[in-house]
Amino acid sequence: MGSLSPESDNDPRYASVTDERKRKRMISNRESARRSRMRKQKQLGDLINEVTVLKNDIGKINEQVDVATRRFMEMESKNDVMRAQALELTDRLRSLNSVIEMVEEISGQDLDKPEIPQNPWQIPCPLQQPILASMFDC
Repeated sequence: MGSLSPESDNDPRYASVTDERKRKRMISNRESARRSRMRKQKQLGDLINEVTVLKNDIGKINEQVDVATRRFMEMESKNDVMRAQALELTDRLRSLNSVIEMVEEISGQDLDKPEIPQNPWQIPCPLQQPILASMFDC
C-alpha cells in the first residue's frame, strides 16, 4: 500500500511542520542576532565610557605631574640658593677662623674655633630648631 509516512516530502503535514520549524529557527536566529548586536553595542558603549574615564584620569595625572614638576623646580631653585648661601657662610667662617688665629697669635691664648665642614649639606643641626631663611640673610 502506498500510505504516506510523516517523513515523506509529499505529506502536507510534514511540510507544514518543517515550515514551522524553519520559521521558528529563523525567528530564533533573528532574536539571537538582535541580542548579539545589542551586546556588541553595549560593549562598544562601555568601551567608549571607559575611554572617557581613562582620558579624564590621564588629564588629572598630567595635572599632578605638572604640579609636582613645578614644586620640584621650586625646591631645586631654593636648594640652589641655599647651596650658594652655605658656600658664602663657609667662606665667612674661614675668614672668621683666620681672624681668630691672628687673635690667638697676638694674645697667646688658645681660642675655640668652629670646625669648617667639608660638605655644607652635612652640617649637624639640632632637630628642635628649624633653620629659618632669615638666618642666612646676613
